[in-house]
Amino acid sequence: MPRTGRPRSFNRDEAVAAAMLLFWEYGFESTSLSQLRAAMGDISAASFYAAFESKEALFREAVDQYISTYGHVSESYRDTSLTSKAAMELGLRQSARMQTENSHPLGCLLVLSAVNCSPEQQHIRDLLSKERERVRNWIKVCIERAVANGEFPESTDISIVVMLFETFLRGISTQARDGVPYEAIDAAITQLMSVWDALSVEPGIRGID
Repeated sequence: MPRTGRPRSFNRDEAVAAAMLLFWEYGFESTSLSQLRAAMGDISAASFYAAFESKEALFREAVDQYISTYGHVSESYRDTSLTSKAAMELGLRQSARMQTENSHPLGCLLVLSAVNCSPEQQHIRDLLSKERERVRNWIKVCIERAVANGEFPESTDISIVVMLFETFLRGISTQARDGVPYEAIDAAITQLMSVWDALSVEPGIRGID
């Protein structure tokens, strides 16, 4: 007789955490229902849908859990107890450390889990894009604060500086997946922060006319 109920040992929080790791490693579309069920203690399809309604709903929960745990490294970008430079540098170094740790999939779930999706899954890409935009706005506010408090000159083109630092941040995912060690990325961050120092003493980055 087929199973219709959840195993007594079923723990919903643990199940979401297991799903998060699978989505992080393989991406939304490539992660199968059978993989998800197996990671949750080989629960039945009926149990899966009773608990989560759909794969997409589970993915949304997994993204939320990622943001509140591993993704917490981005919080420093909006830490006003630090100087803007210190907040930026800490955010980059914490992100690099997290993304290169071997205790979980490498890289960033928000960058990697929907790199390749069919047109039917565009809403999944949009979901992740919205979450990345949230971090981008934190970086923007950090740089705006640098201008406001005199770390950067008023002539600084904020949009270009945001592009510079966010592009580096998102690129860490690819480097981590390619096996580039933390030490190498950390050294690159040191070099990137020397650009910050240069901007603080130069007339400023201006947009292209």
